[in-house]
Amino acid sequence: MRKALLTGINGQDGSYLAELLLKKGYEVHGVIRPSSIQNHQKLSFLKNDFNQLKLHVCSLNNHLSIYKLIDAIKPDECYHLAAASFVSYSFEDEASILETNLNPTHFFLSSIKELVPQCKFYFAGSSEIFGNTDVVPQQETTRFNPRSIYGISKLASHYVVKNYREHHGLYACTGFCYNHESPRRNHAFVSRKITSGAAKIYLNREDKIQMGNIDAIRDWGYAPEYVEAMWMMLNNPYGPKDYIIATGIPHTVRDLLDLAFSLVDLDYRNYIEIDSNFFRPGEQVPLLGDASNIHKDLGWQPKTKFSTIIEEMLLNDINLLK
Repeated sequence: MRKALLTGINGQDGSYLAELLLKKGYEVHGVIRPSSIQNHQKLSFLKNDFNQLKLHVCSLNNHLSIYKLIDAIKPDECYHLAAASFVSYSFEDEASILETNLNPTHFFLSSIKELVPQCKFYFAGSSEIFGNTDVVPQQETTRFNPRSIYGISKLASHYVVKNYREHHGLYACTGFCYNHESPRRNHAFVSRKITSGAAKIYLNREDKIQMGNIDAIRDWGYAPEYVEAMWMMLNNPYGPKDYIIATGIPHTVRDLLDLAFSLVDLDYRNYIEIDSNFFRPGEQVPLLGDASNIHKDLGWQPKTKFSTIIEEMLLNDINLLK
């Protein structure tokens, strides 16, 4: 039985990936923080599979803890999904974001190199590494130009992955994931903010949503399909390769608002307030991904329509509130 180790197992991607791997017959190990043991809500996505999972309390910012974890499990595959995921454009939190996102990547790779060099390693990259780009859609060869400290931390981690692949011979790769959504999306993200807000307004729990730039363009896909791409990347007949995981289809935040509110027969224009505090710096060229390489090599492509994703999220939020 193959063993897989996941960080971020109690998040959106980690929980879907854990379900996928269990279905494929893996022994699935997950890393959780000490606070998650007391806060069962943080483990709610895993409740159906709780008894099948092997969970380990580990500090990802402690090299020795990670080394001992890798030594104890000796995984065949490692998926590093955990990160400080808030895309802050202020540099107030730069030290903690860099530490949280960069150090564990290095700790995992160095431990794998020493203890289980045959273990395959997936790193969850981000479209934010392209940042202020002048190319649309972006490909794997597009110049990196991150403009947030989050994007910088992801790019630095990607180069650590690349270094361990090219200089130490590890099977290590980065998936450059564009926005991907589901009912398990964190409320801090605009997609969930809108679907949960529309649900609250529909049920007369609230009457307004505070929004930023509703004309911002995003590339939104479906999280359960993106974790399939992650698994495919660690089972690639061509060996370790980095891929863009995206739809390449542009939608504005306004499109998402219109769709979510129309599903409950409401006009979003009556229920939003624009707040400049939520505006990001302007994007001259939108972040849209070209996933043709992963389609060509591995047959992966997005299937679930944007409208279907948002409807599933909205209905889930209505049911949660009821």
